[in-house]
Amino acid sequence: MSTERAVNPVAAGSLLADRAYEELKGAVLANRLRPGDALSVPALATQLGISRSPVREAVQRLIHDGLATHIAHRGAVVATVDVEDVRQLYVVREVMEGLAARLATERLDATRVSELRDLLERHERVVAAGDDEQAHTEMDMAYHRLIREVAGNPHLTAALDTVQGKAHLALHALWRSPQAPRLAVEEHRRIFEAMTAGDPDAAELAARDHIRRLRIRLSQAVAPGPDRTEGGPAPVHPVGP
Repeated sequence: MSTERAVNPVAAGSLLADRAYEELKGAVLANRLRPGDALSVPALATQLGISRSPVREAVQRLIHDGLATHIAHRGAVVATVDVEDVRQLYVVREVMEGLAARLATERLDATRVSELRDLLERHERVVAAGDDEQAHTEMDMAYHRLIREVAGNPHLTAALDTVQGKAHLALHALWRSPQAPRLAVEEHRRIFEAMTAGDPDAAELAARDHIRRLRIRLSQAVAPGPDRTEGGPAPVHPVGP
């Protein structure tokens, strides 16, 4: 599939490979680049406004993270969703997110409580407004990222970043249900309440319950193949400054 206008230009002076990677990863997770879409280095380099070398590095990182794959005689493409693989990822993610919530509760301070509350309340407003899947996805991921950042274990963070990214490939099917974002943010609220109560056991249980419920809802919602609209992938935008 063409990737025309699927990504945004990268700002000069930035770490180009990192910025290209973040832009491409964001496009994949927001479903602007969809499973099976080609990741043409020349085309993406043109869209991003940079040379091919950092784009090639960014695509290799996507492959390493499981968000893309290399197909002989075709090149790199966005990874397709293997339903059973995603289910197994969620089993692993359940344990790790529970641990992250436990560790974060033990390290929580007033500043972090404020950050978590602000993010949660903004997420609740987005969900209440409805019809913004990309904003919901970004805030969902940001909430879990903030918890693992507070947890302060870089090895756990690295493992969860990889698992969460690959697991999110399938979530487009889940977010089509109008109830799914509401349920997710309600579960986020329960995690927050357990953490701010200073109860590591309850925080771990709430986080594990959230991921387990996500896995069950995903199993019910996911289709054998990705949903596509006519005319190919939606545009990706150039990276701004």
